Amino acid sequence: MRADSNIIIREATEKDIPLIHRLAIIIWPFTYKEILSPAQLSYMLEMIYSEASLQKQFNEAHNFLIIEEDEHPIAFADYSLLKDAVYKLNKIYVLQNRQGKGIGKLLIEDVIARVKTKNASALLLNVNRYNKAKQFYERLGFMVISEEDIDIGEGYFMNDYIMSLNFI
Repeated sequence: MRADSNIIIREATEKDIPLIHRLAIIIWPFTYKEILSPAQLSYMLEMIYSEASLQKQFNEAHNFLIIEEDEHPIAFADYSLLKDAVYKLNKIYVLQNRQGKGIGKLLIEDVIARVKTKNASALLLNVNRYNKAKQFYERLGFMVISEEDIDIGEGYFMNDYIMSLNFI
């Protein structure tokens, strides 16, 4: 991050649904171009990031955060209570021209701080087994605890590691 930049993390509201949708449309093709086929990428974008799907996620108590730099949105995350005191980081995405500059780490640290105030015992996340972000999460202290293959329909699967950062 530039020393002179103005970075803020704010809670998203339902009014931000179109913004989150636009960010996903920009970020996802770059992030997954070498992992997913164009057809699966398109299917998943519609399934997860259509405005209707995002509205449903807000209705299901997902907490979205947006990072803005100099008033320009550059990243977002989504976390929610999974069970008991275990939270899940459902999404974290940073514009490609801002990756490698500490934005993702800042966003995850903010999520961690927020769930700790709710007495969280752990923060879980799923990461595609072929996604280089796995190493990023490991550097932040997350550990692989299992693997899962999630049938998302249309013959597509999400082949993920489940990673955990334990607080107690």
